[in-house]
Amino acid sequence: MAEQFDVTIIGSGPGGYVAAVRAGQLGLKVAIVEKEKEARLGGTCGLRGCIPTKALLQSAHLYEKAGHFEQFGLKVEGLSYDFEKVQKYKNDVVAKNSAGVTYLMKKNGAKVFNGFGKITGKGKVEITLDGGKTETIETKNIIIATGSVVRPIPGFETDGKQVVNSDQILELNRVPKSMLVLGSGAVGVEFASVYSRFGCETTVIELMDKIVPLEDAEVSKELQRVFKKRGINCLTGLKMDKLDKSKKGVKVSGKDAKGADVSLEAEMLLVAIGRMPYIENLGLENTKVVVNPRGTIKVNEFCETDEPNVFAIGDVIDTAWLAHLASKEGILVVEKLAGKKVEPINMRLVPNCTYCDPEVASVGLTEAKAREEGYDVKVGKFPFSASGKARILGETDGFVKVVSEKKYDEVLGVHIIGPHATELLAEACVAMALETTADELGRTIHAHPTVSESVMEAAEGVHDLTIHM
Repeated sequence: MAEQFDVTIIGSGPGGYVAAVRAGQLGLKVAIVEKEKEARLGGTCGLRGCIPTKALLQSAHLYEKAGHFEQFGLKVEGLSYDFEKVQKYKNDVVAKNSAGVTYLMKKNGAKVFNGFGKITGKGKVEITLDGGKTETIETKNIIIATGSVVRPIPGFETDGKQVVNSDQILELNRVPKSMLVLGSGAVGVEFASVYSRFGCETTVIELMDKIVPLEDAEVSKELQRVFKKRGINCLTGLKMDKLDKSKKGVKVSGKDAKGADVSLEAEMLLVAIGRMPYIENLGLENTKVVVNPRGTIKVNEFCETDEPNVFAIGDVIDTAWLAHLASKEGILVVEKLAGKKVEPINMRLVPNCTYCDPEVASVGLTEAKAREEGYDVKVGKFPFSASGKARILGETDGFVKVVSEKKYDEVLGVHIIGPHATELLAEACVAMALETTADELGRTIHAHPTVSESVMEAAEGVHDLTIHM
């Protein structure tokens, strides 16, 4: 007789494994299916995305920082790096993180099946193990948490050597002399930050008229300014449509916004655009699950598909493809299954973080979006150049921007570019979840000296009450 579970989760990324933990905490019998060899848990984020990328960024940041130690009165002679050891550090972090997820599965009673999961019927999941053997388990509920994979771009096929994607670039054994980065989203600007700091001549190419196009326009402009100062060339409004490879390197060609021909050359090309939901061979044809035109699974506000007792979370659905959102979606589903009262996730309060240097973080509406929605907008800004703690850190680029509305003074969005931006944003998330006003945020006492004071000062700036500017 097949083993029976209350819930079976296909995929062990931040959506899947977090859902498994919460299921165990609530007393549900849970199975988690992971196709990764050797049952490495953590998904794309843990193994090929968030964690390894940020480890490389940490090494690059420290290396760049050490190159400016003299401004702190410190001397460093013969500064260099060993890229093989940089990669080892990254791999060690990934391994420890993955082992931590395995521990959490054991602690919370989740049974891990190492194989490829496929829905074969109502409440049935077939698992294909290494070697081709299959095992079927029975389950009351199924959560699809299979994430996303790199989408191939016609004409820009990767070879892992001269043309690489976001997975392949993590495994380079050397730093190229020059690199073109196609796409200026989080992946593009983060890897541009890494490799430029290790001495790679880096050019970022973006189709839209600004880099990090989802961010507030002023943030995008500031990041491009800082990148230029640090030697990263950013070209916007370019549509590249041709790739040529030679023994010397790569050449990409296309047109600018005015229709003029553009040609760029480098040793390596990083294709940092395009991901797609991973739903192939999951057996969705055996269910009533509906797949949207863009390849995502149709769900309602509770992540329920059109097939009863089948749910989908994370990168396979149409919400923002962010690890932390996938985790909350997983918790939402499991708590609902356990009979808890749950509320739909407020998508306006989902934080967005980009770990380039300087960091970029935001939550809520941009200034342009707030105006578009009809709000009478008031804005407060505070530059890190006026922050005593930022001066101490030697990181004064960037600012905090608070977007508020005039009638009720409610904070609609907070946008940060600068030191520790991704950590500072948590304050804004909590404040906005409590429907804070700019006045309340500005009157809240912040410790001195900290970079967090910049959030307070920006909020005070909404009412022209900023102290240190």
